[in-house]
Amino acid sequence: MSTSLRTSAALRILPPGLYAGRAHVVLERAFKVYRRSWMVIFSGFFEPLFYLLAFGTGFKTLVGPVIGPGGHVLTYAEFIAPALLASSAMNGAVYDATMNVFFKLKYAKVYDAMLATSLGPLDVALGEIGWALFRGGLYAAGFLTVMAAMGLIGSVWALLLLPAALLIALAFAAVGMALTSFMRSIQDLDYIQLAVAPLFLFSGTFYSLSVYPAWLRVVVEVLPLHHGIALLRALNEGEVDWALLGHVAYFAVMAAIGVVVAARRLHRLLLT
Repeated sequence: MSTSLRTSAALRILPPGLYAGRAHVVLERAFKVYRRSWMVIFSGFFEPLFYLLAFGTGFKTLVGPVIGPGGHVLTYAEFIAPALLASSAMNGAVYDATMNVFFKLKYAKVYDAMLATSLGPLDVALGEIGWALFRGGLYAAGFLTVMAAMGLIGSVWALLLLPAALLIALAFAAVGMALTSFMRSIQDLDYIQLAVAPLFLFSGTFYSLSVYPAWLRVVVEVLPLHHGIALLRALNEGEVDWALLGHVAYFAVMAAIGVVVAARRLHRLLLT
């Protein structure tokens, strides 16, 4: 039996979730692939920025002051800016963890080649999720810079906005990659947009949840982006209490489930 066949046979009997401690190799590959295509990476940053500029400068003259966390009276731009920051982190992570991962999995067969080496499914999952996290973090950092330039930072607790946005990006990246592993054709990617658009529009991004009837408000409060928006709004206004740990725990659990499912699915699809 050839060396390659022996290696392949050995890999096939390894248990799910194998981790070789080399996830950084997958991340390094992503940096090399995109080192000359940075505008592709930054393209998704502009959508929430345009929303901020359009709604924050146009609608604010129509909406007037808005009540934010802790009863703070905010301008409309101050109200929507943290929400759009959360959306920016979500967009960067989701699109990279779905469209790019699907192409590598189904067409380029990149993961087949990776798993023919010493890398395991968990290495691949962590590496790809790490890259999606980096992309979501870039979007968030850029958007946060714009917020600061526009004077939309509300308190010293805003220093935690970037770490919180990275947590949001991590959770969405992990779940995005896990869901992508279940997709059978490129048409299935339409479901991602079908899910992301309502999250963006109806999670309290542009208006308070108080406008919803009570039963619908309960549904929206379960949505992941709503937790991200509530977390970032509270941090930006300095309304820090123990309730914020609930939002953090939500995303930590979401990320853990996504990583485990993504790794197991890669093992099932490519090594069994």
